[in-house]
Amino acid sequence: MEIYLAKNAGFCFGVERALRIAHETARNAKTPIYTLGQLIHNPQVVEELRKEGITPVEHLDGLKEGILIIRSHGLPPSVIEQAKKRNFTIVDATCPFVKQAQEKACLLSKEGYQVVVLGEREHPEVRGILSVAGHNASCINNHNDIKNLMPSKKIGLVSQTTQSVEGFSRVVSELIKITREVRAFNTICTSTQMRQEAALKLARDVDCMIVVGGKNSANTKRLATLVQNRGIPAYHIETEMELNKDFFSGVSKVGITGGASTPDWMIRRVIEGVRKISSAVFTGEEIDLMKKNI
Repeated sequence: MEIYLAKNAGFCFGVERALRIAHETARNAKTPIYTLGQLIHNPQVVEELRKEGITPVEHLDGLKEGILIIRSHGLPPSVIEQAKKRNFTIVDATCPFVKQAQEKACLLSKEGYQVVVLGEREHPEVRGILSVAGHNASCINNHNDIKNLMPSKKIGLVSQTTQSVEGFSRVVSELIKITREVRAFNTICTSTQMRQEAALKLARDVDCMIVVGGKNSANTKRLATLVQNRGIPAYHIETEMELNKDFFSGVSKVGITGGASTPDWMIRRVIEGVRKISSAVFTGEEIDLMKKNI
């Protein structure tokens, strides 16, 4: 069996930036460091950060002043203001693409549009976007949810940064049918697009795909779903311990990719795990890709 690695896999710019900020903060901090929720959606990386003194918490109640790193998914402005009033020092590691989505949603609201966010309602990034999108803002998972929207003459659309362009375009085309004016900002992260396109391209040439990343990672889950929707077996795993020999029954070529919050060392461990349980071999192309992309 041969192993191929997707051309774009692993950490994106926003995650690398957030981790760089976190590491620098940990090196220089004299007070406790917290994040509200996980800095990025990868349990293994979060555990490594905990060893550096960066503690994820669900709320600030009962905590004394310290440093609050705003996670890559962002936070509602009201939460940040509350932290400042509690004398926390704020270190902003919000992904620039997420911040742009918040800014566009706020702009649309100020210009009188009913704001619609394409994404997962309970995802922290979406909650942050909705918090600045006005009291009439709505969240939809896909074009099928449009029927549940309040009637409006002007609808403004933004997207969770990890959505697919295909899904976003479908929503735009359906919104046009129910309102007189649609203004849409494509706030999908370019790194997300690149990973999706690379995964789909590789999936066409292999018998199955292994998608590596946190089970709570929206972009990783979407990578697996996109491949599965093309009729190709795709297995979303967090670590090499989840690999199963049955994945590779009758498989001659396997593709591997990783979400935008998946560290390179985890992708390497999965590749080594596949080799051990299936006697797989690297292709020459894949070796070059590993040197270039991981």
